[in-house]
Amino acid sequence: MNKQINTWRDAGDQLVFTNGVFDILHVGHVTYLAAAQKLGHRLIIGLNSDESVRRLGKGSNRPVHQASDRKKVLEGLRSVDLVVEFTDDTPAILIAEIRPDVLVKGGDYDPDCKDSSDPTFIVGSVETRANGGSVQVIPFVKGHSTTGIIEKSRTTK
Repeated sequence: MNKQINTWRDAGDQLVFTNGVFDILHVGHVTYLAAAQKLGHRLIIGLNSDESVRRLGKGSNRPVHQASDRKKVLEGLRSVDLVVEFTDDTPAILIAEIRPDVLVKGGDYDPDCKDSSDPTFIVGSVETRANGGSVQVIPFVKGHSTTGIIEKSRTTK
């Protein structure tokens, strides 16, 4: 990972980082990732490991797909340049290693929140800004969520 990132940095590429579970890929994810990629030259995704997804409290049935499968699907998207799995509860260590030029999260986060105990706080935002980077929030595509897809599949017979 570091060798590839260093190669991109040496070439002057702006590195964009986002993270997530990306369990059941849908139009909201694809739209979000395409918008994130446009904020720089290379899009790097921090992918929650299966264990970290379970610790997030998303439910006993999550993740639906194993990390290795989620990674392959994400790597198949034109907007994605690199997918790195992380096992911690947050991507803080990964963000510190990558030092992105742009840190991106979805619409339920607040780029100006400074309280790390607040659920709208963006992990890595303080460090990214300290390194000269920016923090961006991309709005959700209304009506599209993995949780919603799972709920609909349970009620549709």
